[in-house]
Parts: sequence; structure tokens; C-alpha cells
Amino acid sequence: MSTAVAPKLDIQKIRKDFPILEQKVNGKPLIYFDNAATTQKPKQVIDAISEYYEGYNANIHRGLHSLAEKATTAFEDSRKVFQNFINAAEVEEVIFTKGTTDGINLIANAYGRKFLQEGDEILITAMEHHSNIVPWQMIAEEKGAVLKVVPVNAKGEISLDDVENIITDKTKIVSVVYASNSLGTVNPVKEIAKLAHAKNAVMVVDGAQASSHCVVDVQELDCDFYATSGHKMYGPTGCGILYGKRAILEEMTPYQGGGEMINNVSFEKTTYNDIPYKFEAGTPNIADVVALKHAAEYIDSIGKANIMAHEQALTQHAHDRLSEVPGINFYGTADNKVSVVSFTIDNVHPYDAGMMLDAKGIAVRTGHHCTQPLMDHFGIEGTIRASFSVYNTIEEIDFFADSLKDIVAKFS
Repeated sequence: MSTAVAPKLDIQKIRKDFPILEQKVNGKPLIYFDNAATTQKPKQVIDAISEYYEGYNANIHRGLHSLAEKATTAFEDSRKVFQNFINAAEVEEVIFTKGTTDGINLIANAYGRKFLQEGDEILITAMEHHSNIVPWQMIAEEKGAVLKVVPVNAKGEISLDDVENIITDKTKIVSVVYASNSLGTVNPVKEIAKLAHAKNAVMVVDGAQASSHCVVDVQELDCDFYATSGHKMYGPTGCGILYGKRAILEEMTPYQGGGEMINNVSFEKTTYNDIPYKFEAGTPNIADVVALKHAAEYIDSIGKANIMAHEQALTQHAHDRLSEVPGINFYGTADNKVSVVSFTIDNVHPYDAGMMLDAKGIAVRTGHHCTQPLMDHFGIEGTIRASFSVYNTIEEIDFFADSLKDIVAKFS
């Protein structure tokens, strides 16, 4: 039995901030363990969306009337909050996107298309999400570049020695996930950035999973780009941020054209706006960006250190209790990881387990988790993934473990 103890957060008070947790699923209280796919939203975020549409819905940056000015101020306030949230040197280094996937595609197109040449190399790892694989494959094929992959070991970790051995003078882009969505592994991105910069390559960090769990300081990491999604950190879907160092952003060419990203348009020539606006073509997702600020402020109100400690206690307890399940096989046992537990059970297909858990009100993710090459590496089709957040409890994990034992018994 686990001796893990969660820190002294008032979890029941926190849970009341999340209206969705009050419901029942299949007649059972909802136990939501699919946080790596998307976190639930606190009332502060939900209310902010309603307040925008009910109180000051207007387009931004273009109007002089009161509603437009209020909307613009709220939108730009979110940019300032996220400058502080990731410790960017300048507010102009924060670009609003649709999310991590959109941010990585922006880099691949606006940076990669301009600077990559035939024979250049792009370096990723074997644990990447498809959103940090496919955009690089596409631009590599277009430019004649080479995609190289750092392997993972049996624990689901990468070796800095492997990175150093694989990176070459031809490497122009290194793009690495900060925390694996499938395994939970936290990668040494600061050290990888040093290796990348030693070869004059730019460092891209996929921060989708890290932003709600880890303290993010882009200046300390010394990454050149950092992409993340709002919906992974208690915010709305369809919005996120891309950080880029000013000097690099200034050199890049926009890959989407339209309104807002321009300075002057004529039929003969168009000149582009300053950063960050030259990468924010068209009317943005204003309401959700405004609400995203409240997600960051919600995290800060609880404290990243408190959230991390609580989640680590949950993860340790889950690993201890799930170890009691007959035939369980864990994937992702790195020493440094976020609150993700992935596993298979002998003779039980992940989809069968997922449906039977759902009947008990427990939401987990089953499948390849958009990391098919990683699943191929381990020789499996997919896993059962339980991922925990600040509103989850030890009691929920105990019910989860006992439910899995009951499920396994039905297959024996």
C-alpha cells in the first residue's frame, strides 16, 4: 500500500471550482483521469467566456468604439499575463495560436521554409506527439532536409549522449517534447538546447504537457521557441501561445496572410506588421484568449509547486496501487515524470478496459495517444493511460485500482 501523502491543499474546495466534476456518468460519480488529453475548466474560465460575449463582444485592434477598446485591452492583457507565466523577455515574443500543433506548424512553415536547405537536418525524439513529427516531415520533404530521431530506452527516457552523437553541423532545428503525453517523461530540454546552440541549431520545445505541471521559464531553458495549448492547462480549446525570441521572429516570414498581419497593402506589394501581429492573421479566437488569462491566474493562485507536489503524490500512489493488478505492464518509468501512468494488462485489450472503466464512471484514454512510432518501438498497439490533475484525489485512485482488479478477474 502506498505511503504517498498529498500536500495540504483543500482539494474539495478546488473541485467545487470545476462544475463538470459534479455530474454522474453511467450512474456513477465522474472520475476524470484523461487530463493529458484535456483538462477540465474552472468556473473562472467559463465565466470569462460568457462575460466577453455578454458584455463586450467586438473585434480587436481595429475599432475606436468602447466595446472594441475593452475587448482589445482584455486580449492584450492575456498576452502580458503569459509573458510573465513563461518569463518571456518581451511581451511581443508571445504569439497567440490555435494551440501547440498550430504553433509548431507556424515554425515549420515560417522558419523552416525560409532557412532550411537541401541536406539540412531536423532532430526530434522517438517519443514525440504526431504534432511534433508530421510538420517536420512535411517541410523536410519539401526542402530536401533529413529528419533524424533520438531513440528512447526501456524506461522511456532519452540520453543526452545520444543527442550529442546524433546532432551534427548540418542540424538546423532540434524539436523536443518537454513532457511526454504518453509516458510522462520530462526531458532535459535545457541541456538539449545547449547542445543545439553549440551547433548553431534552433531549439523548439513542445510544451503542451508541461505547462500545467512544470515551472516554465523560457529564458532559463534558453529555447528559441516554446509552443503550448490552453486546453491542457485549464483553459479553453482552440487557443494557445507560441513563444519565440525576438531576433528570430523578426527574421521569419509570415505563413498566413490576411487582415491584421499587414502594415500596408497595395496590388503591387504588401508590407507586414510588427511582431507578434504579423503572425496573427485574421480575427483571432478573442473570447477564448481572454479566458485563457484566467486559466494562468488560476494556476498561479494555487501555486505551481503545490500542484506539482499534489500530482506527484497521486502518481506515486497510483503506481503503487496499480502494481497490485495482476498482469499489469507499465510504460514510462522515468525518474523524472509528470502525472501520467500508462500501462497494458495481459489478455485485456486497452479498449475493453476503457469501456468497462467508463461503465464505472472512470474516464481514461486508451490507444496510441498520437504517438504511433513510440507504440511501435515498444511493440504494442497502445496503452491505457491515466493522467491526473490538481482536482483528482487519492480516493479516486483507490476506486480506479479496485475497479481494474475487478475487470481483470472477469478475463481470468
